Amino acid sequence: MPAATPSLHRIDGVARCRWAGADPLYLAYHDDEWGRPSGDDTRLFEKLVLEGFQSGLSWLTILRKRDRFRKVFRGFDPARVARFGERDVERLLEDAGIIRHRGKIEAAIHNATAARAVQREFGSLAAYLWGFAPDPERLRAPRTLRAVPATTPDSARLAADLRKRGFRFVGPTTVYAFMQAMGFVNDHVVGCVSRDACVAARRAFHTPSAGR
Repeated sequence: MPAATPSLHRIDGVARCRWAGADPLYLAYHDDEWGRPSGDDTRLFEKLVLEGFQSGLSWLTILRKRDRFRKVFRGFDPARVARFGERDVERLLEDAGIIRHRGKIEAAIHNATAARAVQREFGSLAAYLWGFAPDPERLRAPRTLRAVPATTPDSARLAADLRKRGFRFVGPTTVYAFMQAMGFVNDHVVGCVSRDACVAARRAFHTPSAGR
């Protein structure tokens, strides 16, 4: 892809997806996290929750508050969050370091309980979620940002199943953003410095399997 494409931009001579902008926090997220596969239940649960909190906001806003989110949500351990009660909801609503939205806070706690049920059924949250990942060999590399979808049949299928299991704030678009970030798909555009690294990481990744 030519360097002049609007889907890429260059900072310090490095070509990246244009959405990464220029903020150092966002650049680090783009370079080191977005699109890298993970089989860690805590990281996966955190991302599901934070994608819900992002609804209506920018991801950079969430990134700037992520450390505080991790602290007040006990590291996003589903077992610990599932034990939160009304006092915790009120505590979180008073914390200016996070997004103070009652519906999203209550959804995060509710989702922790749903995640625990998934862990009991499948052996891990990762095994369940990765069961919805598409075959990377059948995915086409996006050459422009316009070629990157907002949702896919896979994300719609996962969103529907999550809702059936009681999860909240998990629409198809939110779920696809989760899948992009956690390496279920690789939507770094062709020519981006991170694309090949994510391809290699996905090939080396051992997809979790259910241990019922």
